Amino acid sequence: MEARSATAQSTLVAKETSRVTIGWGIITPYSRHPVEIAMEARVMQEVAPDRFFVGLGASMIFMRQTGQAAGQSDRKPRPGTAIREAVEIVRGVMEGGEFELSGKEFSAYVPALKEDTESPRGAVPIYVAGTGPKMQQIAGQVGDALLTASISTPAFMPYARGNMDAGAKEAGRDPEKLELGATCISSIGDDADSGSDGAREFAAMYLANKVQNIRGQADVLLEKAGLTQEEIRPIAEAMEKGGRLAAKEKVTREILRKCKPIAGTPSECIERIEEFKAAGCDHVMLELWGGNRMRQIEMFGQKVLPEVLG
Repeated sequence: MEARSATAQSTLVAKETSRVTIGWGIITPYSRHPVEIAMEARVMQEVAPDRFFVGLGASMIFMRQTGQAAGQSDRKPRPGTAIREAVEIVRGVMEGGEFELSGKEFSAYVPALKEDTESPRGAVPIYVAGTGPKMQQIAGQVGDALLTASISTPAFMPYARGNMDAGAKEAGRDPEKLELGATCISSIGDDADSGSDGAREFAAMYLANKVQNIRGQADVLLEKAGLTQEEIRPIAEAMEKGGRLAAKEKVTREILRKCKPIAGTPSECIERIEEFKAAGCDHVMLELWGGNRMRQIEMFGQKVLPEVLG
């Protein structure tokens, strides 16, 4: 269901489920004004009460697509400020009272809901996406949780946790009340090769993205994975010339091993999730890829989740 609106899809998922937690991972205020994000989140809170969270992130890709990245205009981008203000606006609007903000990146005025208005009131958990240390600290300062980028590895978790905790302490908040989430490329199958095929393709796309879009910010992410620019540059070049299938062929077994995907057989996926848990990760978001995804979802639900949740 890629290349479709996450907000529209999530309402459909909510209506067909009753227990699963649903989240946006991620929505960027560079493509949707935070007031609109809050309004859409209110719909989700109504159809999936207490099992929905908002994921907010700057997203360098969307910044470029909307002409707001560095060098695209005379205005200097301030993604950290944008996320701070977006979190404040989303929370404030969802509370239902009168809200006003005149910020450096966004302005908002929303009148209070009338007492007899049939609408949910109260903010939902907000995950802040962060790859670099500054955004991870901002997650600790204003968010309810930090969500790390794809190609997150168990070795990256203590680094991310340290930055989030430092931000929380600076803001006078209790780090123990915040969660750390990891975005993990994933696929599953009956054998190791078929179970890793989707993850190999997704790894190619994200490694190319890291080279092309977030140089600098992703340095520690790649360092913790043990990946070098020399290893991933051929992947980025193949992506540019021939697309994701060409890039996939450049992802060797060793590169995929370093990426630490939650992929392979059910037992291999269980083992990898346990590695993330042991590294301090509270929440794993599986970015599922590959063929027959419905069967993959069923395999994760039937053969993996009972083991890691039980």
